Amino acid sequence: MEVTLKTIMKDTEVQAYIIQADRYLEIIGYTEHGSRHARLIAKKARNLLVELGYNERLCEMAAIAGYLHDIGNVVSRERHEQISALIARDILSRMQMPACEIAEIISAIGNHHEENGNPVSEISAALILADKSDVHQSRVRNPEFIKFDIHDRVNFAVKKSTLTVNRREHKITFDITIDTSIAPVMDYFEIFLSRMVISRRAADFIKCKFELVINNNRLI
Repeated sequence: MEVTLKTIMKDTEVQAYIIQADRYLEIIGYTEHGSRHARLIAKKARNLLVELGYNERLCEMAAIAGYLHDIGNVVSRERHEQISALIARDILSRMQMPACEIAEIISAIGNHHEENGNPVSEISAALILADKSDVHQSRVRNPEFIKFDIHDRVNFAVKKSTLTVNRREHKITFDITIDTSIAPVMDYFEIFLSRMVISRRAADFIKCKFELVINNNRLI
């Protein structure tokens, strides 16, 4: 039986790790990285490849990578992408997923972080684009922190964010609406420029053009 996203989401070990990882990140002051984030990235990564016409199994594997990509935060935020890949390998091996599929998924997970990652496959590119597009006020745990923390302030300022694919024009657009009374657009670039750079490289890998639109203005 093929391992699917539904299989992963029902697994008690996976559930426990994601819950504990999010608790840890909350304690050290990070935005939400729990089941909501995992489900959303799984959905976005899958949909992106579906829209571009990739085969069904590859799209499913992208969803699995999306769901597991931050599970390593249960151990540490530092190098969490590599820890996530190793934990995912153990989980998928236990589920008897073919080694060739595990290799694709853990390679994508291990390369999703903008500080030292690279788009190395279609799954990897989809995961990067999905993950970097999850910027929204719903991720902020305590709005009081926006006075002191630029990451919380920028996330809280984002009222709407969408990632869309135009297959005919080979174009991927990240469209966000920012309340500039909370955070100026420059704050977004100050902390998220590296995320946009890796997103553009990911789009290039799957032969698409990357566009960033903020408040109806195309900036990239």
